[in-house]
Amino acid sequence: MPLDPSPDPRPPRASAPSAARRARRELERFDAGPHLPGRRLNSVFWVSVTLIVVLLAAASLFPAQMNAAAGSAMRWVTATSGWSLLVIPLGLIGLLLVIALSRFGRIRLGPDDSRPEYPTVAWIAMLLGAVMGIGMITYGVAEPVSHLVQPPHGLAEPGSREAVVDAMRFTFLDWGLQAWAVFAIFGLAIGYSTHRLGDKGMVSPILRPLIGRHADGAIGKAVDVLVVLSTLFGTTTSLGLGAAQISQGLSHITGVDLTSTGVQIIVIALVTVLFTASAMSGIGRGIRYLSQATMVIAAALLLFVLVTGPTSWLISLFLRSAGGYVGDFVEISLLLPLDGADLEWMQGWTFFMMAWWISWGAFVGVFLARISRGRTIRQFVLVVLGVPSLVFSVWFTVFGGSAMFMDLERGTGIGAAAAENVNTAFFGLLEELPLTGITSVIAVILVVLYFITGADSNTYVLGVISSDGRMDPGRPVMLMWGLLTGATAAVLLYAGGLQALQTAVMLSAAPFIIVILALAVSLVMMLRRDPLLTTGAP
Repeated sequence: MPLDPSPDPRPPRASAPSAARRARRELERFDAGPHLPGRRLNSVFWVSVTLIVVLLAAASLFPAQMNAAAGSAMRWVTATSGWSLLVIPLGLIGLLLVIALSRFGRIRLGPDDSRPEYPTVAWIAMLLGAVMGIGMITYGVAEPVSHLVQPPHGLAEPGSREAVVDAMRFTFLDWGLQAWAVFAIFGLAIGYSTHRLGDKGMVSPILRPLIGRHADGAIGKAVDVLVVLSTLFGTTTSLGLGAAQISQGLSHITGVDLTSTGVQIIVIALVTVLFTASAMSGIGRGIRYLSQATMVIAAALLLFVLVTGPTSWLISLFLRSAGGYVGDFVEISLLLPLDGADLEWMQGWTFFMMAWWISWGAFVGVFLARISRGRTIRQFVLVVLGVPSLVFSVWFTVFGGSAMFMDLERGTGIGAAAAENVNTAFFGLLEELPLTGITSVIAVILVVLYFITGADSNTYVLGVISSDGRMDPGRPVMLMWGLLTGATAAVLLYAGGLQALQTAVMLSAAPFIIVILALAVSLVMMLRRDPLLTTGAP
């Protein structure tokens, strides 16, 4: 014991910085000036809400003029830059695979000692149920059977055996790897930024390697407002589709025509109450359990159709279509329109689908980041790219393939009806199978559950972005976004139906292409300076 008990004048030695802190320190070298770490601005929330209210008012008061202007803008966008909707998702697939299979793959979305928050099965159920549920019902039958009637790019004769395989190949294109590559790049970037670097749960902080302190200023706020608008319009398309499917299913069950726009708006109002309550209960409770229940019901319905439908024919169709899809992957991924008719077809299908996924990118990215803490980058990328793509390929083969078989072998006319109204296709198939009454009720329940899981995930994400990146947004904010989401879907349906929803998605996705490119570049810059790699840790 020393004689002089006075304290050592030297400051205590700081402990070794964590990997996340060192990574953040490395990234700060890119900045042109200091961060604004404690500053919380509400401008994203208020600017977003103001713009949305103005757009909704204009669509309500001048629906014809808004539709005409939006239609002209959409045609110009797809004619001049539609190619980017194909090229960029394909490039993202390559980038993600390089990241996952290289040394970057062992980095965790969180500290080095972190582990996954949710079990793998629950994790997969949430990412499946919260992303594209309603589309599986609306387009699960309608897209393949529509491609049978009108083959993509005129590659086959309508109604021919060759058209069956092409219908599945291009359906796989619209719902497979390209879609999930967009989601994965956002989820990976946001997950790395929030869980490993301790940033806010927003897109703007990820752009610091490119724009420095401007990510915390006006440019960053503009990006976040764009994220909010794109997310809202992307999700309201799903809500509009869900309302149409629910009203169609109720009409099918009751025998009463309930497909009017007024009925669909009432459906939206009722379900808005449900998904807002679910979102306010939190991810760990409402969204998690609803997603798991939805996955079980969907799997049971798929097995029923597979067993009672043309089982052997469907298995053969899946293997042949998957082989054709993989063998010609790059070719069909870059097949662009050559004339006006082909452009119109792509605006209704491939261009619309790709724009839909891009508009959903930040929404799904924030949600995937929230549920993926502790996963390695390799696990995240391979699962997010592979598992949903396989699941949806099987789903579309079973349901869409069964409908095509019915049309080819029994002349049921499901495809012709779908060309007039896509909402009739799913229930048209169930009409040709046993237990129609029971399966129709199950299908309606499934749509309602998908409606809730998708919309409450959206409400949560909008709450995060507009609450300065807080992963636990307040209930009043969640309530506000729940009501605005339902109102937007209702107004767009009133203004122009499904066409208005599709147009809103494509226009909101157009400027988002630049954000995706910047995000990908920033992500690579951040990963290259991760301490796990720069310090030579095992």
